[in-house]
Amino acid sequence: MANVNLTQGAGYAKQYVQFESERSRPVRDLLAAVPATPVSNAIDIGCGPGNSTELLIAHAPQARVSGLDASADMLDAARARLPQIDFTLADIAQWSADAQADAPRFDLMLANAVLQWLPDHDTLFAQLVQRLAPGGHLAIQMPDNLDEPAHRLLREIAASGPWASRLASTARTERFDARHYYALLAPLCARVDVWRTTYYHALAGGAHAVVEWFKGSALRPFLAALCDDEERAEFTARYREAIAQAYPALPDGTVLLPFPRLFIVATKA
Repeated sequence: MANVNLTQGAGYAKQYVQFESERSRPVRDLLAAVPATPVSNAIDIGCGPGNSTELLIAHAPQARVSGLDASADMLDAARARLPQIDFTLADIAQWSADAQADAPRFDLMLANAVLQWLPDHDTLFAQLVQRLAPGGHLAIQMPDNLDEPAHRLLREIAASGPWASRLASTARTERFDARHYYALLAPLCARVDVWRTTYYHALAGGAHAVVEWFKGSALRPFLAALCDDEERAEFTARYREAIAQAYPALPDGTVLLPFPRLFIVATKA
């Protein structure tokens, strides 16, 4: 993420879990695709408020499970939810780059909806594979929706308002297609499984619900870069109006939000 610090911010966890059921479904689908091998040491990197960690525990009930995240607010929520788990405040890229030769190796590493925020995937993914034990699995899920109207409209509104110069560098880090990730991971792993799924999340409340959803993710860096509450309110109002046109509600007020996601399960030799 360019020039925007998203590691802090009280209330982010509360915003995120408004749609916990919808956000947790991809984690369940991801873990269901992990090969059934013994897991004694597992970690949830980018654990957020602990919903994905909870599912990791259910998947590997005999394992020692830990978590890490770069947001103190998220970790407060995760610790309240799972006080028995060891959660660490850390940047994933720094954590992976600083690993020593004798650092713990993991049988299962879960990275749900987090690596899309980080740059230099070619280096990062290789470092994460190095932290796997032999036969261990790296399970990744990333939103693959930068070309969806919700993201395109964000970029257009950012570029067209009085805030344009301040938001010029506010964009998600570069992401790639399934072919790129397969080619990156195949030489490092014995098995790489890659697939893409589009979920249709039924959100009650029309455009307002869609905006509330993205306040917990894609809207965050844009709002964080604005000057004050008045400017954030104006930006959000413009976005809500555009969303209402792009995602018309059904007669009962429900919006079906298409949400493509990319999944990877890579198994180390």
